[in-house]
Amino acid sequence: MSDPSYTPPKVWTWEPGNGGRFASINRPIAGPTHDKPLPVGKHPLQLHSLATPNGVKVTILLEELLALGIAGAEYDAWLIDIMEGDQFGSGFVEANPNSKIPALMDHSVTPPQRVFESGSILMYLAEKFNAFIPDTPAGRAECFSWLFWQMGSAPILGGGFGHFYAYAPENYEYPINRYTMEVKRQLDVLDRHLANNTYLSGDEYSIADIATFPWYGWLVQNKVYEAAEFIDAQSYTHVLRWANAIADRPAVKRGMKVNRTWGEPKDQLRERHDASDFDQ
Repeated sequence: MSDPSYTPPKVWTWEPGNGGRFASINRPIAGPTHDKPLPVGKHPLQLHSLATPNGVKVTILLEELLALGIAGAEYDAWLIDIMEGDQFGSGFVEANPNSKIPALMDHSVTPPQRVFESGSILMYLAEKFNAFIPDTPAGRAECFSWLFWQMGSAPILGGGFGHFYAYAPENYEYPINRYTMEVKRQLDVLDRHLANNTYLSGDEYSIADIATFPWYGWLVQNKVYEAAEFIDAQSYTHVLRWANAIADRPAVKRGMKVNRTWGEPKDQLRERHDASDFDQ
């Protein structure tokens, strides 16, 4: 149920510590809090990230590009510990003024090019290496439509449903019901589409799948929010088929490990600077 005693003030003021699990890193202003330059490794592509659903989109794509034999996709992946406030360091804010992971610096061009927002990074890399975007105009349109569908829909899943169901300091009926209804509608959108398509763009695996899998695939596989039973994930049979097929790809398995610092030790790779790091 909602709090009947709360009346919004005429002018809202920030109270540090308000906001549940992530209260310590949330604030109503932008900009750096401390001076900390970003490290630069040996590869042209420098990724600064964490293995959240948005973060693994990029590491999955990079590993998929490398699996195709594209040497230029070699990368260094540096850990950004968001619970420690690394995203507010001066170097990271310069790479991404929005202070959200992931952020990419491409040193293969002069001056180095920053790219931020996960969907933008996927498009940048896919176009740079001419891979994982369909060649036909119709295929590209379908791919980009689903990519932007994910970018617009996932905040409802993460900041809405995920926050109020899993992280908020109180369980209130109204926001949980409201966001659960919308997330289930989104899953139904995907399930109906995937009933007649192998992947989101049709028969071709693309950045649309790579972007959507860590959110909606993980949700039905019970890898985020521990909500699979609550949302009746088993009823979305086509989403589950699609998610399981993507999860079985070797590059996806590698990409999901990068910048991961929780879970089973075998599933963690704090930083990635060489392909041999997966063997350690």
